Amino acid sequence: MWKPNQAGMAPTSTPEPIRPSAPTPSTFEPSAPRPSAAAAAPVAAAGEQATIGKSLIIKGEVSGSESLYVDGKIEGTINLPGNRVTVGRNGQVAANILAREVVVLGKVRGNVTASDRVDIRSEGSLTGDVAAARISIEDGAFFKGGIDIRKPGDGKATAEATPINA
Repeated sequence: MWKPNQAGMAPTSTPEPIRPSAPTPSTFEPSAPRPSAAAAAPVAAAGEQATIGKSLIIKGEVSGSESLYVDGKIEGTINLPGNRVTVGRNGQVAANILAREVVVLGKVRGNVTASDRVDIRSEGSLTGDVAAARISIEDGAFFKGGIDIRKPGDGKATAEATPINA
């Protein structure tokens, strides 16, 4: 039996190995979500994107030089000729849209002019005429209007959008 008073019989303790501590990020904010690499790549390549939230209502002209995601309501005109306009599932747009690319997941009432493409997704609804180089309408989508397929770079596709009479 071991007795602590006996000399030379003290138990030898093995020192705890030194473990390197994990580096702490200097700018990490726990409340900010980290974007995945796949999600960040298309937005970074396309530039900045503005968002109109669910509770926002805009009446008038929306113009600028960045892409737009609409989850609220817009009445008037949307004039973003070199960018993408996405109407989210909650989005309701009563406006003529002029953009490079238009994606409809919600409701759009008005004419759409796109220099590249128009996508109407399965839950989307578009009532109005479309002028674009390409158009896709998924099964289940609602579309009522005319379609004018234009060659890419056609000067008519970059004409200014005119206000819709609501």
